[in-house]
Amino acid sequence: MGMSLEQALHAALDDEYHARATYQAVLDAFGDVRPFVNIVESEGRHIQALKRQCEQHGIAVPSDKWAGRVSAPESLKRACEDATKAERENAALYEKLIEAAREYPDVQDTFRSLQAASQERHLPAFERCDEREGSSGGDGGGRGRRRRHRGGAG
Repeated sequence: MGMSLEQALHAALDDEYHARATYQAVLDAFGDVRPFVNIVESEGRHIQALKRQCEQHGIAVPSDKWAGRVSAPESLKRACEDATKAERENAALYEKLIEAAREYPDVQDTFRSLQAASQERHLPAFERCDEREGSSGGDGGGRGRRRRHRGGAG
């Protein structure tokens, strides 16, 4: 089963790069909508933390092959659903990576804190987004893709 430390860090970075590119695509399509606008910054911090781990362990930092290559879904509702699913998958991925890094407690700590951010902050935010978009009436039929969506009071 043995995944090397390099493979584990590269898998984590690839996943975070993908998340950042996906959430950025949503912002490009729908404007500065929450929670994407906050979480895209958080993904940037996750990437920096993983890059530091690569550097500390003498591992080359892979390039971001996702930036600008992901397109937004047709609706904000769908974007929230996709993000909810992605954050759940991210948490499962980190379970495997934490195990793979068992000889590197410092890397495990980084993986655990990124997993916690995903589970405790990102996932609930996207679940709320999904509920909010679901209750805004109608399915929109995929129209108005460039509509600037602004939440109401609050």
